[in-house]
Amino acid sequence: MEIRDWERFGTRYTSLAGGGGVSTAMQIPPPPGGEEPQDSAPRPGLAPPTPCSAPARSPRPAPSCHVHARRLRGASPGGLRLSAGPAARRPEPRHPRRRLPPRPQLGSISRRPAPPPPSLSLVFPPAHVAMGKSRTKRFRRARFSPAGDCQAQTAAAESGAEPEEDDGPAAELLEKLLHPSAEARECACAGLARLVQQRRALRGRAGDAVRRLGPLLLDPSLAVRETAAGALRNLSACGGFEACDDMVAKDIMTPLVALLKECSAGLDSNEMPPQEKKEQNRNSIENIANEAVNVLWNICECSSRAVSIFNKEGCLEIVLKYLSRFPTNVGLAISVAYCLQTVTEDNVELLKSFNAPALHVLESAMLSPGSSMEYILLKTLVAGTVWNLKDIIPSKSQAEIINAILKILSEVLEMDAGEMVIQMKEAETQRLKTAAETEEILANANGGDLIEDEEMEEMSQKRKVRRKTFISDLLPPTDKELREAIAVLTAQQTALEIIVNMCYSEGPSDDEWEELSSSDESDACMERCFSEGGGQLFSPLCLSHEIHSALTNCLIPKKIFEKTAFPNSIAVDLCSKNPTWKPLIRKMNTIQCRALVCLQSLLSLLDVEHLGGAPALQALAQHLSQLLFSQPDFAKHVDFLEAASSALRALLQTMASRNISQCMTPAQLVTLCRAGVRSSNVSVRVNVVSILGITGSVLAKEDGTLETLKTIGCFLLEVVTQDPSLVVVGEALDALFDVFADGKEAERASVQIKLLSALKEFQPVFKMKIRKEGKSKYSPDQLCVLDNVKMNLRRFVAYQETVEKRLTT
Repeated sequence: MEIRDWERFGTRYTSLAGGGGVSTAMQIPPPPGGEEPQDSAPRPGLAPPTPCSAPARSPRPAPSCHVHARRLRGASPGGLRLSAGPAARRPEPRHPRRRLPPRPQLGSISRRPAPPPPSLSLVFPPAHVAMGKSRTKRFRRARFSPAGDCQAQTAAAESGAEPEEDDGPAAELLEKLLHPSAEARECACAGLARLVQQRRALRGRAGDAVRRLGPLLLDPSLAVRETAAGALRNLSACGGFEACDDMVAKDIMTPLVALLKECSAGLDSNEMPPQEKKEQNRNSIENIANEAVNVLWNICECSSRAVSIFNKEGCLEIVLKYLSRFPTNVGLAISVAYCLQTVTEDNVELLKSFNAPALHVLESAMLSPGSSMEYILLKTLVAGTVWNLKDIIPSKSQAEIINAILKILSEVLEMDAGEMVIQMKEAETQRLKTAAETEEILANANGGDLIEDEEMEEMSQKRKVRRKTFISDLLPPTDKELREAIAVLTAQQTALEIIVNMCYSEGPSDDEWEELSSSDESDACMERCFSEGGGQLFSPLCLSHEIHSALTNCLIPKKIFEKTAFPNSIAVDLCSKNPTWKPLIRKMNTIQCRALVCLQSLLSLLDVEHLGGAPALQALAQHLSQLLFSQPDFAKHVDFLEAASSALRALLQTMASRNISQCMTPAQLVTLCRAGVRSSNVSVRVNVVSILGITGSVLAKEDGTLETLKTIGCFLLEVVTQDPSLVVVGEALDALFDVFADGKEAERASVQIKLLSALKEFQPVFKMKIRKEGKSKYSPDQLCVLDNVKMNLRRFVAYQETVEKRLTT
């Protein structure tokens, strides 16, 4: 029996396994005649928080075919026209999102980067390995990580340590929410904003908190409204999906939508000649709106019911009005842009509401002339929202819009983030030094006397007027340079994520997967899917001509390659010496990982010619090898190892398919694989096993590779028999099929390592594991692929019997 028989009927796959802070700011004075509460009064969350453990959408298959794109003239964003109209382009099929069990967290990731506070740390969203299929990551929001409270509580829970719980503060604060004094209510809201950061702090009383905080969103006092919205914002951030679902069930959307409408009306009523009181009132209303938009964002991220309410209550018009204020309040506009990215994703009903005026607001924000880093972040986020609206953009405007989006992303990626961080840090140092010298001169001139009573009274009055200002209150008062540095890093991370999502095609729907269950009819199921797919199981879509052309015209592959390098060592050193700047190191590392994932997508989609030809791929292989082996402890950085191994896997697959010689030495290969198979991350283990299979299949066609093939075979057999995950086991079996499918050296090696007897012994064990663990531990798509591997194993054993018989006789 020839090998091509089992290979033809047992379809083969290649799988590419692929907020904000919480308030810690101002002290609120105790109510007159009353005692200061125990949790003295931080203000509520001021930066866009990120809900905990958001399950990621299942990664979609990367296109395996290549498109020779027609050359389109690059459109200048200045000529951008966003006109509403029916979609005339070839729409990609859209299916209900699948939620697969998340893999263990890599640390803290989003489809969208979390907003800018310095305490924020992001890593990749839970990725799911659908073994046997070529998939890329879909980015979603990151797990919330403020200065450490939520993460510390999570770590304590994982270690089995129970935090001390005291119901006293929660009960007292909840009671004070009903106090007749506005200052007491404000103080209680601020205390709850801090308390909810501690896991289990409310001990099942979160529902009571939501019921009592909801009406306070419409409190007569603007300060109470603001602090109540901040407390709900922190609760939605730290409580995760359960808290957000509970908030929707407790009807928090009714007062929240009413508050958003009142803020919108209040801003309209204040559009008068500037007067000091009206200016202060408008600032307070904008602060409240910023808090409310972030609550809305968090809840819509976690609850489809909230998104439905968003659609029905006409919230789009309200938030677009806030977005239109970007010339005077870029912080509020950024919060709205994050929210719009969430609610426009896969929301066909909402897309119908985008009329010409709504698109004009997006166009104005995307083409805003502002040059600060915050404006660059805003334009990047709005570009992501416009990408979500691609289905309502007429076909005649498709190329122009895509070119405009990628032009913005290209300009963002062109900036040297490391140099920007160095410049901002040096500017901050110089400004602080100048301020200190000026203060010393003034102190000497005044003879060290105290400030006059009148000046003290004036300063006190200013502090009372200034409640807080969105994101900036999370940072020290002298934080302008830090906010600029965070904004540019976040913009680059967002740009890379948008590019990955542009390359991200839909897979089969849930109903289609459910039909592919593990059963006795699996052979018929697989052969039917193979036949209907024209030779591929669920053949993915290719990149559209417009995207393909825009990617190459804007030199996106080159710029992504540059971002895969390690962060600027000088910038890392500067940040490591300052606690306030230290979180930026994590963000710089995240950009590198995002770039590696983006590189993986492009390697799977673009032709070799558009990637620079064979020499460029060989140089890229050398670069990835240096990245992996330049650090002795690379195996400890799981997120980096996953991203780098995914990119290397895609690159080696592309090179093998084009018969381009590979440059990894056997020693490097063994080092990488031994480090990878010990990783707790399933995706990493899948990647290194697949790399072995790709490399082995190339070596099997060459002479003098017997010993290397034997080493690879023994290594893969060890993975097959010892790895606890059937996903990894299935990938290792696929790799064995590839390595020992053909070639004289491969046949000799298979006999010498006794491959046939090992596989015969493992065959019943594999079937039993699929029966016992399959439906309880693995998703329908994984079970479908495992059934295919089982079928291929049976045919491969038959083939090996003929090989061994021929060689031994």
